Order: sequence, then C-alpha cells, then structure tokens
Amino acid sequence: MTIDIIYRDASIIAINKPQALLSVPGLGPDKQDCAIARLLELEAEAKVVHRLDCYTSGIMLFAIGIEMQRALSRLFHDRKIQKEYVALVYDWFDEDSGVIRFPLRCDIDNRPMQIVDYEHGKAAVTYWEVIRREPEKTRLLLKPETGRTHQLRVHCAAMAHPIIGDGLYGVEGKKEPRMMLHADNLRFTHPVSGREMFLRAPCEF
Repeated sequence: MTIDIIYRDASIIAINKPQALLSVPGLGPDKQDCAIARLLELEAEAKVVHRLDCYTSGIMLFAIGIEMQRALSRLFHDRKIQKEYVALVYDWFDEDSGVIRFPLRCDIDNRPMQIVDYEHGKAAVTYWEVIRREPEKTRLLLKPETGRTHQLRVHCAAMAHPIIGDGLYGVEGKKEPRMMLHADNLRFTHPVSGREMFLRAPCEF
C-alpha cells in the first residue's frame, strides 16, 4: 500500500490522505489499513498527532519519534497550528464570510453522530469564507478554531448547508462520489528549526 508524502524532514512528515482511508486502525481485520499503518512501512518511528475523518481527504501531519510527537501534540492542543479546509456545500451562502459558534456534543443515543446542544455542548468555533458560488452549491474555505468531532460537518449542516456527499449529516437520497471536504493546508512554527511552515495538499474537487 502506498501513501502520498508531500513533506518530510528529520522530525516531521506530512501526507495527503485519500478519502475513504482511516487515519488510524479501527476495530476488526477489515479496518487495519490506514494512514499510520502505511506510513510505518516507510518510517518505523512515525507517530500520530491528529486525525482526519475517514471520508475527509487532505493534509495530515505526523511526528518522527516520541519527543516530536509530544511537541506537535502540544502545538495542536494550544491551537498554534492553523488549519484550513475546502468544502462544497449545498445551495448558496448569502453572506461572503462569517463565524459559526454552535456548541457540540455526542448524540449518546446515535453514536457517532454529534449534535448542537447549547446547554451541555462544548464550545466549537468555525470561521468561513466563500471561495465562489457555483450552480446550486457554494465552495467554502473553513477555518476551525476548535477541533470537535465532526465539527465542520455539523456546523455546515446546522447552517442548512450540509457538505455534499456527507453520509451522516447530508441530504438523504442524494448519491455523490465522495464527501466534498478536504484538509487543504496547515500553518505552524517548526518545533526544531523555528521556521514558519506552510504545508498544502491541493484540493482535487
């Protein structure tokens, strides 16, 4: 099995994860093929520091070694790694930009679904900008400030603009070739060199 490496140095590796590939192993023998398993075939010291949903494509960052795993995990925890996603959503957004602040929690009766809950949900913030309006859909740039499970998917759906192809929060009965959500780029300060990093996996849809 192959993996598309878009950046590598002595401390970090960035890949372009294809859609429909797990980030880490799941339960059962049919869910062992994943991004980290493929990467470990090339780099035995590769370590996970964050995840993408199975059906989200795009850039993933991995550490080489336990010390770098701690350093990168700290950057993610402290929100010092800026993430941008591209999404295609149904219908047109009237405004050109905005922010979504719907608090989220797990739907304990319907896992793994997440729901908006103003009383018990955790804070979730997503900034968005219209890239362009297309026939019956809008291409968005999404900038999550927080990293809740399914945050971008739930936030778009809660705005009545579900992501095209989303099997959990999308439009029932509409068949699409894939979920139109892609992790486009990451910006951060390299923990070792101090260099400002901009790593990008261009969107394919």
